[in-house]
Amino acid sequence: MPTVHGDSTLAAAQGVRLAVAPASQTDIGPKRPPVRRPRRPIGSAVLHAPQMLRALVRADEIWLVVLAAFLGCATGLMVWLMTATTQLVHETLFGITSSQRLSAMASLNPLRTVVVPALGGLVLGLVSLGITRLRPRRTVDPIEANALFGGRMSLSGSLIVVLQTIMSNGVGASVGLEAGYTQIGSAIASRWGHAFRVRRNDLRLLVGCGAAAAIAGAFNAPLTGAFYAFELVIGTYTLVSFAPVAVAALVSQAVVHALGPSIFDLTPQIPGHVEALDYIPILALGMLCALLGISIMRGVTVTEELFRKSGVPVWLRPAIGGLAVGTLALVTPAVLSSGHGALGATFEVHSPLRWVVLLVVLKAMASAISIGSGFRGGLFFASLFLGALLGKAFAGALALVSTTHAIPQEVCALVGMSGLAVAIIGGPLTMGFLALEATGSLPMTVAVLAACVVSSLTVRRTFGYSFATWRFHLRGEAIRSAVDIGWMRNLTVGRMMRREMRTVRADTPLSAFKRDFPLGASQRVIALDEEDRYAGIVLLPEAHADADDDHKVRDIVHYADTVLLPQMTIKEAVAMFENAESDALVVVDSADGRHVIGLLTEQYALRRYSDELDRRRRELSGE
Repeated sequence: MPTVHGDSTLAAAQGVRLAVAPASQTDIGPKRPPVRRPRRPIGSAVLHAPQMLRALVRADEIWLVVLAAFLGCATGLMVWLMTATTQLVHETLFGITSSQRLSAMASLNPLRTVVVPALGGLVLGLVSLGITRLRPRRTVDPIEANALFGGRMSLSGSLIVVLQTIMSNGVGASVGLEAGYTQIGSAIASRWGHAFRVRRNDLRLLVGCGAAAAIAGAFNAPLTGAFYAFELVIGTYTLVSFAPVAVAALVSQAVVHALGPSIFDLTPQIPGHVEALDYIPILALGMLCALLGISIMRGVTVTEELFRKSGVPVWLRPAIGGLAVGTLALVTPAVLSSGHGALGATFEVHSPLRWVVLLVVLKAMASAISIGSGFRGGLFFASLFLGALLGKAFAGALALVSTTHAIPQEVCALVGMSGLAVAIIGGPLTMGFLALEATGSLPMTVAVLAACVVSSLTVRRTFGYSFATWRFHLRGEAIRSAVDIGWMRNLTVGRMMRREMRTVRADTPLSAFKRDFPLGASQRVIALDEEDRYAGIVLLPEAHADADDDHKVRDIVHYADTVLLPQMTIKEAVAMFENAESDALVVVDSADGRHVIGLLTEQYALRRYSDELDRRRRELSGE
């Protein structure tokens, strides 16, 4: 029965909704059930969660910052664990309390002072020998990883480096933990970046975030950690990279601060301003820091060379080095370990000039012997301590010759601390921000930066390397910074060459060659000998211009002795083109076999090189 208007009004008044059927639907026949979309099982959603997270990190830089925050948390925890473990080892082996620092002790048990570094070095040597046999691959550090391998690092290898660093510092070797901090932080970042399948440039950025978090947590200085990453690990600074690096550094500092007292607690008493005339000796001190830094780096190399020539087994060298360091520690325990406690005493206690100079010599020798004999660690904190001692000695010597005005020892110690660290480690802005965050004084920071600039320029002009890049140079690696040059090694001749080519026998008469290869058919033809080995390149215009048809192909070939190998980099290939003055060269399988596998033109190689350079420029600028 049709619904009347009054019924509809009554229904509306009673709050009843009337269903109106579509025009195409009749009241006769069965109704279609509503279509329901199948729900995705919870297990399937969990299974696809990693893929979704990877897509978010790759697509939006905000999620990269979130990943950097988690990375800062993990790195801060590792920094705290390494520090606590090393302190526990010091307490156990040297008999100190939890509130004492090894290098700040006035005296130690003489027997322990000598025996612990020697036996510890022997244990380290044997452990390293076993690790080398089980895992012969060398572990790369963050700078080398970013420069050559696009940020790829081994987590297992880095854990081995952490173990060796804790053992070395724990038995009193004059090395710092900072190398271990940055190694594990960067390795965790590399592993996470690989798990999220980030792009090459983002992976390098994450490795820098790990290093920034490590230094920020170790020194309670997020700006120092951030610019350590920019200057030394990433190799450049961009606005795009600032957010993740800064977040990782801030989170790591917060984590370390929450877990315990600050690892680096330096509060020197410095004047409110620096006189203009004081900048002259401050700049001179920066130059002295550079010379001492070069001497230490050379000393490490000389020590390694002496051990190598002596014929002492590699596993026994740390024991001999530990014995030498323990003997030096009989004079003063300040030469042991990295020197955290001794650095604080340097700013608080005014020692005689003769003693300070002696301590500079002893600590420099201990550091060079420790690294050169095979102990694992870095020279970051050792350079800070040595620089502070050098600055203090400089202030004392200046006070002896100046009767009118003397620079406070704290000022020179802070300048020397930063200047020597720049000479050995690099990073003028890093050390400038360390001075700023340690003192809170802008005038002092300006003076430190001035000395750092002089120190850096002196090292670059007279030596040319920091400690890290100097070690790469000794291994034959052409690395001056962490700027990405690994793409050059990936862009090899084998990847660029063209495999399609035309060949001819070298003993073919020239008349037959002209018949088979008319002018315009190709620019060049590759000549082969009777054993299918490369014999040279025939240029078609030159062949057709030769009127003597009695000649054979071998009489007019070029570049018979100049070939490319597939493993050559584009840099080597371009150099070969320039030396041969050729616009195309043949690629052979090996220098001995000389079987032709391809052809590469100079024009194509330069175009690929230009395209890659433009791509890297756009990545660095954030385009």
